[in-house]
Amino acid sequence: MEIALLVIGKTSNKDIARLTDFYVDRLKHYVPFRIIEIPDARKGRNTDPAMQKTKEGELILGAVSSSDHVCLLDERGQQPSSLEFASMLQKRMLSGLRRLVFIVGGPYGFSEAVYSRADSKISLSRLTFNHEMVRLFFVEQVYRGMTILRGEPYHHE
Repeated sequence: MEIALLVIGKTSNKDIARLTDFYVDRLKHYVPFRIIEIPDARKGRNTDPAMQKTKEGELILGAVSSSDHVCLLDERGQQPSSLEFASMLQKRMLSGLRRLVFIVGGPYGFSEAVYSRADSKISLSRLTFNHEMVRLFFVEQVYRGMTILRGEPYHHE
């Protein structure tokens, strides 16, 4: 199974990008993993948020296939512990799923079409993080989940 993280826009902060790449490189020892960047739909300061969500939604839906399990990183999603998240990953891997796609929305969230397509939702926290930090935190959690499943000493409980 491949795990993909679909994100809107690029990471402009080089430090966050470097740390994210650090965990992506580590993840490759456990599972095929990649980050898919979709261009930011914003065309200027006065872009209408609803139009931006709609355009980003179209781009997101164009990047997923009907066989993908789509999980939104959304404030209204379940908040699993690291152990519960690892268990969820294991369940998806054992199910024969080809690709598990986690999606970080744009600054205004997801369009209704993306919510309709989603198979599940998780939340990293009740706190709000900028989209670049979410990438880093999420990739580290996938890495942590893989080490939990392998019984490696990265995670302490």
